[in-house]
Amino acid sequence: MSNPETTPELEATDEQLDRAIEELRGVLQDEEKRADLGARGGRPGNPGVIMDIPVDVQIVLGSAEMPVSQLMALEKGSTVALDRRIGEPVDVVVNGRRIARGEITVLESDPSRFGIRLTEIVAQAKSA
Repeated sequence: MSNPETTPELEATDEQLDRAIEELRGVLQDEEKRADLGARGGRPGNPGVIMDIPVDVQIVLGSAEMPVSQLMALEKGSTVALDRRIGEPVDVVVNGRRIARGEITVLESDPSRFGIRLTEIVAQAKSA
């Protein structure tokens, strides 16, 4: 049924959008089937599109709380005291959720860089 306010161009755009959504659903269903087969010992396949999704990983060395006036006074060379001491574990945060803790380490392959050695994986409580 056509809405009197819609134009043929809008209807064509809606049809294209509907087709694109159906194609996406088909691709996702195919990926799920391949992942299910791989998990059940079937033919090895791509574990799913989800494995290629980029996530934001942050290593939180510490934090500080200060009034806006102190923040505005920061300049090149300023030092901000963090709430952690040297040697205390740092948090590994993925997309805003803490997933692990670790200790800072120097990379053996490149001593000019450092990394994190995981010491604890944080168990997440399942939401009901």
